[in-house]
Amino acid sequence: MLRKFKITVDGTEYLVEMEEIGGAPVAPVIQQAAPVATSSQPEPASKTTQQPAPAAQPTTGAGDPIAAPMPGSILKVLVKVGDEVQENQPLLILEAMKMENEVVSNHAGKVTSISVNVGETVNAGDALITIQ
Repeated sequence: MLRKFKITVDGTEYLVEMEEIGGAPVAPVIQQAAPVATSSQPEPASKTTQQPAPAAQPTTGAGDPIAAPMPGSILKVLVKVGDEVQENQPLLILEAMKMENEVVSNHAGKVTSISVNVGETVNAGDALITIQ
């Protein structure tokens, strides 16, 4: 669907047309036919539903892996395995969209593994460093 917007930038008005490609996903409606009773015993009121399994978090050692907050490239690794780190201590520099972002420790502990190398590209959620 094509949508039109009028925007003003530094006092100049522009008419912008945009195609809406995302939008909120709509769940399909599935209707079930009523079950046919074949016995005199009533069916249970509710059946257990199978819940989706939680997504497995990548782990490379004992402890909590620090995940990449966004996709990008590793510029610098500031710690090594065995280092003691404090909460909010910078662990590595991640370049994303031409900006350098510090990835910091979310708690104090010992670095047990480093899952990335300088120059490597990572996706959001990838395990970077594990702290125990």
